[in-house]
Amino acid sequence: MTTQILTADMPDALWLSVNPCFRRLEQQLLMPLNHDFGTVAHWGYSQTPDEPSDVEIALTLLHDYVKGRDRPLHLIGHSNGGLLGLLYARRFPQRVKSLTLLGVGVNPAMDWKAHYYAQLAQLPCSRTRILTQMVFSLFGYQRQPYLQGLLAMLDQDLTESLSLHSPLQRFSLFPGGVSVPLLVCGGQADSIIDPAQLQGWYPWFKQGDRLWLCPQGRHFFYASHPDETAAEIGDFWRAVDMSSITSPLLQSA
Repeated sequence: MTTQILTADMPDALWLSVNPCFRRLEQQLLMPLNHDFGTVAHWGYSQTPDEPSDVEIALTLLHDYVKGRDRPLHLIGHSNGGLLGLLYARRFPQRVKSLTLLGVGVNPAMDWKAHYYAQLAQLPCSRTRILTQMVFSLFGYQRQPYLQGLLAMLDQDLTESLSLHSPLQRFSLFPGGVSVPLLVCGGQADSIIDPAQLQGWYPWFKQGDRLWLCPQGRHFFYASHPDETAAEIGDFWRAVDMSSITSPLLQSA
């Protein structure tokens, strides 16, 4: 397994990526975030097909980076990147300024691979046909050659990214919140993590936590609607930063 940090020396926020082949999608959001809302570092984790998917290894490597920062960071991640941030925020809340989850439902281990493996087991279809249906579910109808490119990307993601699921076993994680400020974002038209899964976070929300649904957004809504998503995240970060400034003033008054 490997990690890659693309960052300035003192980032304000950290994007957690455990899907190396989704890098181009992630850049669609990282560009407006970095332009308008501070320095967002990119922390990437990857593994070879022969290595086991072990979230504890990823958590250890993430902590090795975060503990070297001089202040808490805003953490942000999509799907399993968000799951990693959730687990980290529960374990080391003092090092996390806020947590933003993109496409992470109240059952946080659910991802597109769980849907894919379930269909592979239930439907009498070829692997390629099921992957094609997954492309349409994740991105909408696609023409050639875009379809072939997305098929190749998903096929690569099955072998090179962290996931808690396999063809033989699906993993679940008990729902629960975090003590740090939380923003949950999702796509209104996401068939993997639907609005009901996102709204399931409400019982775990604290004062100041937020939920935002991107209109017409699918599973990768942050790439198809980057400016709207960046605006929501930036507004949340400003509110958290302002709260962290005013709280000490109120305590000293």
